[in-house]
Amino acid sequence: MNPPEAIMLAMIVIGLPTIMIMLIANRFFKFREKKLEIEAINAAEKAAQYASRSHELEQRVRVLEQIVTDAGAQTAAQIEALRTPPPLNPPPRKRTSKAREGTK
Repeated sequence: MNPPEAIMLAMIVIGLPTIMIMLIANRFFKFREKKLEIEAINAAEKAAQYASRSHELEQRVRVLEQIVTDAGAQTAAQIEALRTPPPLNPPPRKRTSKAREGTK
């Protein structure tokens, strides 16, 4: 085997697997980078949700503290004011038998 053939054989035996390993590693690291980006976005969204929820809870605690620290007579009125208002359209009333007899 002459030297040029040995060099070509060594390039094929050593170089080709090296290039393949480099290509596989490159794809693997790009995949990992993309996966980490997605995880970072998800973590940021969760943090924003937690911050929003904690703000809502802080507001509710402030209202409760205010109710507790106010005078006793005002407490009942404030609790009633915080309840949900009744529905605008009440359900239709049923007719009684006396009402039917009066219309006949």
